[in-house]
Amino acid sequence: MHDTHTDAALHALAEATGALLQTHHHRLVTAESCTGGWIAKAVTDIAGCSDWFDCGMAAYSYEAKQALLGVNPHTLETHGAVSRETVIEMVSGALVNSGASVAVAVTGIAGPGGGSDDKPVGTVWIGWKRRGGYARAELFQFDGDRDAVRRQTVMAALQGLVETVGAR
Repeated sequence: MHDTHTDAALHALAEATGALLQTHHHRLVTAESCTGGWIAKAVTDIAGCSDWFDCGMAAYSYEAKQALLGVNPHTLETHGAVSRETVIEMVSGALVNSGASVAVAVTGIAGPGGGSDDKPVGTVWIGWKRRGGYARAELFQFDGDRDAVRRQTVMAALQGLVETVGAR
């Protein structure tokens, strides 16, 4: 495991993310599949987070993605949960269904099972969006066990938030 993926590094990145959100008067919503609320936990570990954290949703099943995030059933049937199309709908739906102004969404295969030739374990899509803006999605291929894949996903999600909020 890299030094950049330690608890201290994760906490520092969450602090920096929170400070940036507060500076730019944003409130955050998280929509998490493979991380199960870890992004929300990381940011809510920061004192004062209620000033800039709105809510988080952990949506694993197709039904939850549809009900909580407005993901279209056709998208899930056609592209699967771990896809660019799904993460774009997740991040957009998170904004629609919250009072937040910036969102991050993650969906992936943390393992150890669930992988395929097309989508091996470690395949993760992350999406970011500011209210009124366009969603951005990026595909990652992380290495390691379930914990390592999930931790790297949280770090990448927070780093992308810094880039999304910092972009003017």
